[in-house]
Amino acid sequence: MSETTAPPRAAAPAVDQALAILTHLGRQRGPVSAGALATALGIPRASLYRQLAAMIDHGYVVHVPEESRYGLGVAAHELGSGYARQQPLSRLGAPVLAGLVDRVGESAHLAVLEGRDVVYIVEERAPRRPPLVTDVGVRLPALATATGRAILAALPDAQIRATYPGRDAFAAAPAGSPRSYRELKTLVRETRDRGHAWEDGDVTPGLASVATAVRDHTGWPVAAIAVTFAADRADAGRRAALVSAVGRDATELERRIGRR
Repeated sequence: MSETTAPPRAAAPAVDQALAILTHLGRQRGPVSAGALATALGIPRASLYRQLAAMIDHGYVVHVPEESRYGLGVAAHELGSGYARQQPLSRLGAPVLAGLVDRVGESAHLAVLEGRDVVYIVEERAPRRPPLVTDVGVRLPALATATGRAILAALPDAQIRATYPGRDAFAAAPAGSPRSYRELKTLVRETRDRGHAWEDGDVTPGLASVATAVRDHTGWPVAAIAVTFAADRADAGRRAALVSAVGRDATELERRIGRR
């Protein structure tokens, strides 16, 4: 078996059930009843109660007796905090972007969506290429960037509407970006049809970017990879090659973070 080949998966129904319960609870607005859990997950009541009792003992689930409902416990919160501390997206994404830059000879970056902005978490600069504004930690409006547009296009329509609920949400949109929900819907549709996002001079005059969303095991877009290049030096063939390269490495990062 090679180092890049995952070992065969052994059956672990109890573990699968426990993870399904935690995942379901994490997606709810508040605690839920055991009946709702059993129905949503198809777990027999006896097995469900055993799982819940074990997870309560370990602090991953809390029981609210007044409501006869179950929610996430403190240990689950600590897992989330540990995820943030370990920065797995940055750690797993950095070598992917380094390889991308080596192959295409252009600068690349990895960004995540926070509210209506993207935040850059990995930046790989190519030699002898123009300086960029996308340093690690920099925030830019998602509407203006290729990474932001890629992530937005991968979100459900209801989530996009919740992020941009009215005219005020577009008040700070830079020139060249959608200035209304109608314009945003058009951009999202075009991006979905192409299968990738792009911007040309919307962030830095003379520079263009292409980007592809990175999805987790649930299909949710957790980040986007982009390559930035001099717009006047890239014909249609060059842009197509960059789109293909970014798409391949987005798929590779998805594999690294656990998407099958």
